[in-house]
Amino acid sequence: MATQEQVGEPGPEVGEARANGTSGPAGLELRRLTKQFADVVAVDDVSLNIDSGSYVVLLGPSGCGKTTILRMVGGHEHPTSGDILLDGESLVGIPPAKRPTTTVFQHFALFPHKTVLGNVDFGLRMQGMSKQEREKRAMDMVDLVGLSEMRFRRPSELSGGQQQRVALARVLVTNPKVLLLDEPFGDLDRLLQLRMRVELRELQRELGIAFVHVTHNQEEALSMADRIVVMEGGQIQQVGSPAEISQRPANVFVAAFMGDNNILRGSVAEVNRDQAVVDANVGHLAIPTGEHSHSVGDKLTVAVRANCVNLAAGEQAARPNEVVATVAATEYLGDTIKVHMRAGEHNLLAKLPEQRYTEMSKLVGKPVVASWDAMNVQLLRD
Repeated sequence: MATQEQVGEPGPEVGEARANGTSGPAGLELRRLTKQFADVVAVDDVSLNIDSGSYVVLLGPSGCGKTTILRMVGGHEHPTSGDILLDGESLVGIPPAKRPTTTVFQHFALFPHKTVLGNVDFGLRMQGMSKQEREKRAMDMVDLVGLSEMRFRRPSELSGGQQQRVALARVLVTNPKVLLLDEPFGDLDRLLQLRMRVELRELQRELGIAFVHVTHNQEEALSMADRIVVMEGGQIQQVGSPAEISQRPANVFVAAFMGDNNILRGSVAEVNRDQAVVDANVGHLAIPTGEHSHSVGDKLTVAVRANCVNLAAGEQAARPNEVVATVAATEYLGDTIKVHMRAGEHNLLAKLPEQRYTEMSKLVGKPVVASWDAMNVQLLRD
């Protein structure tokens, strides 16, 4: 297997990584976990450690294996091989209702005939808790999610965000050690999503338990996670903080999936003491050698983030990391703009402050020089 390097930690194998910065048995551990459906391997030999009290997001496209992992942790799917441990004890073979984990699904599945309190109380009732104790516990949880004034309303009388809070309260009242969230914002409009991101993160910090959150939304993952686990093809591609995933993608898949990266390929034409010059598909690139050893003729793939690209009117590239391109289109995004360009047969992207929108709009169809600093060129694995 190829290796991936994680900042501040030894480089674990792809498919084996830590979503924390500490050691020890506490927390959730996936140990060489595999799930196969007929001829399809949905999860392929995945190992991962998640600390108690951390917020971890499993991120990737549909079919990458992230939801299958969540379902195996929750007990709704059985592993083909491997183990799932919580605080050092295996969960495999334990039914969902008896696990110290609980899941919030995309569709809240609230009982329509029960009030807010009735929905929250339900899990405690199934545990056989006394009426007095469960009423207190349920009310405390309803208070925690800010719905005490609506405790006697039914789901049809609540907004989408309020229903989401009821669904959270219903599972959290049972005191799970790990909360599993399967695309929790899929049924909410964008404004509610933004509000619920903040509320959910605050709730996690207050409760201090591990949240494992599945999504395909990059912005959602970057805004909420302590650590992001990027998946594709049933395997882990990279584990890191939001900044690490965004600024230092480990391979071509992560760079492309996270978006706003210019992915360039070429071969080494020259090696100096502190940098290599690459003859790339859009021109000449200069990249720092750093800890990497390059030889003339080596094939390299690199990424340059769109917000590291500078643009100036002109049609003459004088130095490495300067590319002549034609502006194809501009996008106004509020506080930023995106400038789409063509350099020969290749697409380039720049992300600039909104103040440059008028200037860039006038350059559509005209040449510009796109440039960036060598320190902003990130070497990728294929």
